[in-house]
Amino acid sequence: MAERRQLISVGELNLRARRVLEQGVGEQWVSGELSRVTRHGSGHWYFTLKDAEAAVSCAMFARENAGVAFEPADGMQVEVRGRASLYEASGRYQLIISEMEAAGRGALQQRFEALKAALAEEGLFDEERKRSLPRLPQRIGLVTSPTGAAVRDLVEVLTRRFPYLEILLAPVTVQGAGAARSIAAAIEHMNGRGELDLLIVGRGGGSLEDLWAFNEEVVARAIAASELPVISAVGHEIDFTISDFVADVRAPTPSAAAELAVPELGELERLLVQEERRLVSALRGAVQALQIRFKRVAEHGVFREPAQAVRLYGQQIERLEGQLRALLVEARGAGAERLERVRLRGGYALERALQQRQQRVDEAGLRLRYGCEGARRQRRERLGSVERQLVLLNPLAVLGRGYSLTLGADGSVVRSVKELERGSVIRTRLEDGALESEIKNIDPVGQDD
Repeated sequence: MAERRQLISVGELNLRARRVLEQGVGEQWVSGELSRVTRHGSGHWYFTLKDAEAAVSCAMFARENAGVAFEPADGMQVEVRGRASLYEASGRYQLIISEMEAAGRGALQQRFEALKAALAEEGLFDEERKRSLPRLPQRIGLVTSPTGAAVRDLVEVLTRRFPYLEILLAPVTVQGAGAARSIAAAIEHMNGRGELDLLIVGRGGGSLEDLWAFNEEVVARAIAASELPVISAVGHEIDFTISDFVADVRAPTPSAAAELAVPELGELERLLVQEERRLVSALRGAVQALQIRFKRVAEHGVFREPAQAVRLYGQQIERLEGQLRALLVEARGAGAERLERVRLRGGYALERALQQRQQRVDEAGLRLRYGCEGARRQRRERLGSVERQLVLLNPLAVLGRGYSLTLGADGSVVRSVKELERGSVIRTRLEDGALESEIKNIDPVGQDD
């Protein structure tokens, strides 16, 4: 008789397998590389943990992953704590993760993000605290390795673009033990020299580990405390360090830092030539404007006949004084008529009061007359002063001292024999008249007849 079979379901099989895994393997710390990281809408994380030989599916639920201090990403090396289990519905073996820590490069990335966040919160990355680079530095300090490619690139580009630049090197260790403190000390030393205009801090390319000294807090704080503007030039264009965020300017490479630091001499010379031309043009325009203005002033009637101008002003003053006297006489006559009418109507007492009023009017008229005479004297004195000043300022006044003024055919002042030629007609102005002449010969100063 055939033996009766003991059958179990697939679900029972997976359940027994899960119990064997959980009891036999238990909870373990496992290291590996993250791959295929997925964040579910529920907050759970799903990913694969792998090494060179194997891979395992992992799940980390929202309650547990809330305590992870970094964002997991593909390629990160991590250390996880989890228990082996089996998902019964699909029979898929997996690790249920309860803790995750960065390891190796992942740990460095975690430190980088933590320090970056702390310094940003402190305000060390704010644009408001960053300084502009000097437009034309005379002395630049380099904080870098004395033997690397970076220093050669920096010196070559700086001297090619601006040969008159003075370069000072602070040799430092840029990677390995003590590199960060070496860099920070050099930055502080360069600030203490008191003769530099700018600092370039950097090195050539390398791995994250090679560049790590420029991610240390001591270097970041040395750059932030620098009184000199700082250009950070670490690694290649794709590399970013904490120094880049703290510095006043970040350059993608050391060569680019040199180009940012100094202008090209040829371009500077071109700008200087343009500025010189602009200034010369402006000066010529100013001189021409002054010449035109002087000519207009010299041709003004006040300077041609100053005495006549003074006489005209005097006549105006006399006419105004005559009008004022006529008004005073008219006012006094009208007042007397009014007093007589009031006297006839009001009797003796009123007449006496009106006489007193008349007396005050007469006194006021005297004061007004004396005031007018004083004002007239002041006007005459002021006109006399103006007349003397006009005579002194008159360009033609020198004619009375034996000089003459020579004008060309177009009426412009002749200042040099170079403006004339034989046969030219000139007009010579003297104190008491003018005469016209024809040029027969020109003898420049310093040449024999």
